[in-house]
Parts: sequence; C-alpha cells; structure tokens
Amino acid sequence: MKQPDQTNPHLAVAGPPGPGGPGPGLPLPGGPGSPGPGLTDPRLGIPSLPHPRVAPARPAHAAPAIPGTTISGIATPSRVIPGLPISGPPGSAQADTPQSGTATTGPAKSAPAQPFQLPAFYLPHPARLNPHLEHARTHTKAWARSMGMVEGSGIWEEHDLDSHDYALLCAYTHPDASAEELALVTDWYVWVFFFDDHFLEIFKRSQDREGGKAYLDRLPAFMPLDLGAEVPAPTNPVEAGLADLWARTVPSMSADWRARFAESTEHLLNESLWELSNINAGRTPNPVEYIEMRRKVGGAPWSAGLIEHAVGAEVPAVIAASRPLRVLKDTFSDGVHLRNDLFSYQRETEEEGERSNGVLVLETFLGCTTQEAADAVNELLTSRLHQFENTVVTELAPLFAEHGLAPQDCARVLAYVKGLQDWQSGGHEWHMRSSRYMNGGGSGTAPTGWSPYGAGSLGTSALDLTRLGAMVGPGRARSFTHVPHRPVGPSLLPDFRMPFGLRLSPHLETSRRNTVDWCRRTGLLQPQPGIPGSHVWDEKRAADIDLPLCAAGIHPDATLAELDLTSAWLAWGTYGDDYYPVVYGRRRDLLGAKACNARLSLFMPLDGTATPAPANALERGLADLWTRTAGPMAPDARQKFRTSVEDMTESWLWELANQAQNRIPDPVDYLEMRRKTFGSDLTMSLCRLAHGRQVPAEIYRSGPLRSLENAAADYACLINDVFSYQKEIEYEGEVHNGVLVVQNFFDCDYPTALAIVDDLMNSRMRQFQHVVAHELPVLYDDFKLTKEARAVLDGYVRELQDWMAGILNWHFGCFRYQEAALSHQGLPELSGVSFTGPTGLGTAAARIAALVGQPG
Repeated sequence: MKQPDQTNPHLAVAGPPGPGGPGPGLPLPGGPGSPGPGLTDPRLGIPSLPHPRVAPARPAHAAPAIPGTTISGIATPSRVIPGLPISGPPGSAQADTPQSGTATTGPAKSAPAQPFQLPAFYLPHPARLNPHLEHARTHTKAWARSMGMVEGSGIWEEHDLDSHDYALLCAYTHPDASAEELALVTDWYVWVFFFDDHFLEIFKRSQDREGGKAYLDRLPAFMPLDLGAEVPAPTNPVEAGLADLWARTVPSMSADWRARFAESTEHLLNESLWELSNINAGRTPNPVEYIEMRRKVGGAPWSAGLIEHAVGAEVPAVIAASRPLRVLKDTFSDGVHLRNDLFSYQRETEEEGERSNGVLVLETFLGCTTQEAADAVNELLTSRLHQFENTVVTELAPLFAEHGLAPQDCARVLAYVKGLQDWQSGGHEWHMRSSRYMNGGGSGTAPTGWSPYGAGSLGTSALDLTRLGAMVGPGRARSFTHVPHRPVGPSLLPDFRMPFGLRLSPHLETSRRNTVDWCRRTGLLQPQPGIPGSHVWDEKRAADIDLPLCAAGIHPDATLAELDLTSAWLAWGTYGDDYYPVVYGRRRDLLGAKACNARLSLFMPLDGTATPAPANALERGLADLWTRTAGPMAPDARQKFRTSVEDMTESWLWELANQAQNRIPDPVDYLEMRRKTFGSDLTMSLCRLAHGRQVPAEIYRSGPLRSLENAAADYACLINDVFSYQKEIEYEGEVHNGVLVVQNFFDCDYPTALAIVDDLMNSRMRQFQHVVAHELPVLYDDFKLTKEARAVLDGYVRELQDWMAGILNWHFGCFRYQEAALSHQGLPELSGVSFTGPTGLGTAAARIAALVGQPG
C-alpha cells in the first residue's frame, strides 16, 4: 500500500539530486519568536492556543495526515512562572542577552548593593568544624608562600589568602580529618582557587585562548599515573603546587582512584577554555549545557574524589561507574555549584564579566528578574539534594546486594556518602563567612537572635525548626503526589523549529513490509508463553507505529538491508519500552525486570560465544539483531555498542522504580536518563561505528562532540515528550514526561510548562548550531585532524541533522500519539496501564471499575 506524502510542513524537504545538487527546500513556516494568533492569558504571561493543534486522525491504511497549517507563538521571551516569588516587574531580556537589572561588567564599587536577597537554603545536615583549623591555617600559608603563590605572584598578597580563609572552608567541609590530612586537603583547595584566579588574570581578562590552551596542555604531565615517572620542571606556581600535591596524595590510593582523580582534575583545568570561549563569544549558555559543563569546570567532581582520600574510604572500583555512585557525585556537584552561583553572582557578573553563572543562565532563559532567577536556582539546588537523598535510600542497598559487596566495602561507601553530606553543609557555612562572596542580608544568613526552636550557635543554622518546612520546600511533596490518568485532552504542539531539511530513503515502502514481517517472525506480535499481559503489539499496531518512516528519515542514504536493520532496532526498542511497564510495572516486579535485563545481556556476546535458547520475543529479536549488527565490528566497537544497548535497558529499570514510588523525577536526572530511555546513544552509535577508525576515539569523548550529541538528543527526546503528553499522562498514568517534570518543578500549568519546554528545545537547537559553527573548527585545529577526519565529522553533523529531522517527521506521520488511536488501542494489555491499583493473586475483585465494563 502506498503512502504518498511522508513529510510535514515544519521540515524543509530536499528535492531530488540533479546536476545542480539537491533541489530547493520548502520554506519553514513562521520563524523563531514570530507571534502567533493565540490570545494572551494574563495569568500566564504567555499566549494561549485557542485550539490545540494536534495531528488529525487518519483512516486505517491511509497515509499519515500531516498538519498543513501552523499555530505558532505559544511563548514569549518574558513570562511570570507561577510558584516563583515576584519581587519586581519581570525582566524583558531576549535569549542569549543579559537581563535588565543584571549587573554589568565594571570596576568593583565600595559596598555595592546586593542584586538579590539570598533564599532560604535546604540544609538538612548541620555543619561541624574541624578542631585542627589553626594548624591548617598556619601550614597552608607557609606552603602557598613556598610555592610562589603569595608575594610576587601578581595574583595574591598575604591579605588575600587570609581573607579567603580556605582553611576554614576545609575545616567545615572535612570536619573529621586528621591534622595532617586537613593540611593536605587545604593545600589542594588553595591550589585550585589560585589556579582559578591565575587563569582569570593571565588568560580570561586578555581573552588569550591560544595561550590558555598551551598553559593547560602542560599540567597533565604533573599528574603521572606511574609513580616512578619523572615530571617536568615547574615554570609557575600552579605547576609547582600540582607537582607537590600529586606526590603527597596519590601513593596511598589505588591505580583506579588515581585515574579517576587525574581525569576529574584535567576536566577542571581544561574546561576553563569553555568559559573563556563563552566570554569571547559574549554568550550565556542554556540551562542544560550549563549544568553539564559546570560539573567539569566547577571542580565539585574533583572535590568528590578528594573526599575519598580525606575520609579514608575509597569507593570500590566495581561500583565506581555505576548509576547510583554517578548520581551521588553529580547531585553533590550540582548542589555545590548552584550554591556557589548564588553567593558568587555579584562578583562574577560585576567584576569578572562571567557568563557561566546559574543565576544569570536562568535569568536569561526564563526572561525573569534576578531575584526570581535566584529563587529558581535555589529550587533546583534543593531538588538536586532531594535526588541525592533518594538515591542513597533507594538505590545503594540493591547495588551492594547485586555486587555482593563485603560489609567493610559497604561501610566505605557510606562513609563517602557522609563525607559528601559534610561538604555540602560545611561549604554553605564557609560561603556565609568568606569575604570572597556576597553573603550580607537575606533570609539565607544565619539567625542572629535567640530562638526556642534553634540552637543559635556557629554551624547550627540548619537546626532552626521554624525554617525547616520552608527549606524542604513543597517540591518534594509534589513529586510524590501526582494523580495519574488525569484527563488532559489532545497534546498541544508548539511551532517546532527545524532548520534542517528532510530526506527520506527510497526503500521506505519495502522496509515497511519487511519490518512487520520481522516482528511477526520474532514473535513480537503475539502473547509471550507463560507471561500474563504480554500481548502488547499486534500487526496493526506495528504498522501504525510505522518505525520504518523514522528509520527512512534518520538514515536516508541507507541501503535496503541497512534500513531494515535500523527499522528492526527501532521496533525492538519501542516494543521493549511498551513491554516493561505492562509486564513488570503493573506488578511492581522490579526483580523480574532486572532478571530479564540480565538475560538480554547473554544475547550480546563480545567474543562470539554461544547464546542460550531465546525464551521470548525480546530475546529472540535481540539475538537476531546482535548477530547482524555486531558480527562485523571490531572488539572495542562491539563493547561500546553493547554498552549503549545495556544503558537503554537499564534505564527502563529506572523508570519502573520511579513509577513504583509514584515519583516525578528531578529535572536534571530526568533529562540525563531520558537520553537513555529514548535510545539516543544506540541509534547515534550506529552512525559513529560506521566511521571506522578515521577519527581518533578521544574526539568522540571531547566536550564539543558530547555537547553536540546531547543537544541533538535532548531536542529529539523533548519532541517525543511534547507529542506523547496525552498518551503518557492521561492514558498510561506515566510520570516520565518532560512537560510534566517542568509542571511539577515550577508548579505551573500545562501551557506554561509547554512554553518552557519549547524554549528549552529551541535553546538546545541553537546550541547544536553554535557547536557546529564555533566549537568544532577549534576542536579540529586543536587535534590537528586530517582532511579525511574532518570530512567524516562534517558528515556526522549531517547525520545528526537527518536524525533530528527524521524523528520530528515520524512524530507527525505515525498513529502512535493520536487521540483516535489512544482511545481505541484494541489490545487489552494496553488499556489503562496503571500502577496505582492492587495487583496479584486475589485482587481481581478489587478492580471494580474494570470488571463492571467486562462482558460476561
């Protein structure tokens, strides 16, 4: 059956190639920021849609009905976010420009007014002060002087070091360290802050990127993993300090810890170039980009590694890279950085011309006042700390059991967790007292008067019970009290910004037939033997989802065999995404899902060993796909591809766990895991692996390439969230949807959340284009890539553009998200997927509503 038109009006469609190259594309309707015909709702500060724009229903076996008209303009650059305190008129900043009311770069003034009032911070753990503070102060001053960091450095004088009081920082953040350990840790922090100020004075102020890169390129030589290796002679205080500290720190730690700590230190140093590039470009990053890069340049992951040394509790190598430990480090890092952004906003924006500050990032992105942005940053800080706590309580014990950790290893991990908590509390106390930061006035200051509900002494501000409820915030309760299956109506669609033309494979029609045949052969279209409720797909559903349409857009130049393979991978992943919540989610059978994942890994052998006999369609389909895909791969490529598949299946367990808790995810955790649940890396890796060895592996691990891929992935994932809002919220009772996550975080309504998600999508698209235009050329030069390698990477950029355009076109062209298809699913297993009712033996009678409607 022929489906003649598979395009949508948001994509410029490339014509057939000819002597003059591709034909002209269709112009994009509207444009970024163009006003739409919607009426402005004064409660929201954004235009509302008079009619929801949805993909209209199409008759069975007909071509997808692609909307032919545009309703644009669901958002304006300035809006009021419900739930955020309003301390003045909203700002009127446009994207990527400073907000009105934002302090501008200029010389420091005496006692300048604070640009905002510090918020009430979430401080669940009281700070404690190390008794060896004075010893650390005396030692570190002598050490800094011996390294040349004080007199004569041109960066610090003695009064600078005294007023910053890094020994106090370390005494608060490492309250249980011995005198010797506290002195070592303090030296490390003196070194890292000196590096920050040194790099600012020498390279940031002069915007000397070339000199900054040469300076940074020398530093890894002072961190040899082989303790017997020689290091070069230091030429400045930063090199001298690093050489001394490395020699004093690493001998007592394992090779695994040395590698991890060296990597985090290199990230801390090298990503300073990213900040320098943003200053050069006068560019404020978007929120997702900022969080990701701040972890590298901000230093908190480095601090987490140093905590292992300070508490004498090295994280076992077998779990160091696991999701729970990664989340603990990331949430710790985000908490440290966001807190620092609140205290350092004035210094960084007024004195340093800094654009990489979380308050400025949200001020620009949300188009709000500085105070509103500061309050939003504090809400995000609180959310990240809640995520930290949830991970400790719900994920560590299963992780220990899964890996069979010995009791002493479990105790080491918990000591490390306690060290991270101590750092958060102590870091806050130090920020409140250091002359380096803005800490006067505001509700964030320590209480000065006596209170019957608070201890009232140094380091005990977190004990004031009158403030505890406010500090915890309503966000935590909202996250667990979502009511599933709320009627929301047809999904509203924004005016998607897609600057890249759509191309479709000429093999689409044949691949459609072949893919349904493959689904039938592997058993995806039948109930699974012995597994109740497993009939999640039938032939009509497989045809309606139309995954070959997606494959034809993301791989338009594929041969028929390659297109069939891509279509089958998409079908297998989408089937699994439907199967897990129905088969395991309804029963809250997380152990069953984990066992299923363990079995799936057996069908992806790295060395060609025999696999067990498949027991169900998921295993049978994966066995076939793995043989066809991984067989020709080199061993290292095979390992990477297997990891991308396992990351996706592991993310399904994360979704089941949140669903069992009825917990809407933290926004940062959601976006990072969404890339995995969507299978972004799996499909992207098929492109990367096709490049062979023409591009060095470290290029794909570089900041610009990861930024490029993440921006593309987020754009595509949010497309899916926008289209699937009604399907997931109303029909499936899901908590994993980006629009819902934004609604919960900002405590706002659907149209407002959709406007924010649309802005985020557009900012991620702009970032993608920024990386291509400005960061990739620098990367090519930095690595001195050959002409052939540059051509491969330029081709990869075009593949990612096809990937985004193809995914958007598929969402418009398939039945999966249309209300008509949702209300007539046909398969009983997909009707009212719910996690809220009783399940299991003897509970059928409790499901009265379902039984009443059943025929006798």
